[in-house]
Amino acid sequence: MSQNKTQTETERQQQIIAEARRNRKLRDKTYRERALKLFPHVCGKCGREFSGKKLKELTVHHRDHDHDNNPSDGSNWELLCLYCHDNEHSRHVDAEWYGAEAPSGGREPALSNKPFAGLAGLLKKKE
Repeated sequence: MSQNKTQTETERQQQIIAEARRNRKLRDKTYRERALKLFPHVCGKCGREFSGKKLKELTVHHRDHDHDNNPSDGSNWELLCLYCHDNEHSRHVDAEWYGAEAPSGGREPALSNKPFAGLAGLLKKKE
């Protein structure tokens, strides 16, 4: 009996996951189509133009990183090519890692290992 219950729970979880994926695809498709109608088919960072089959390489970036914030005027979106979109998200991750400031902002991560700490003493000639 417990095996049947576990199997039923697993099936239910799989249904929930499948439904969530379908809903996400539908949501993504809708705001992507709206963004492509609102904005010129140009990457907002590098300025590369897209048309035809290459249009699939143009992505919708959420400026506040909230995929549920999709105002009808498109004020939270910008069109970015795949490469610039990846770069934008990696910059965001780097900024979180460094704290409130971006990596170029100055604050360095605290490092505990200093492999060359005693190198100057080793290089000095014994007198």
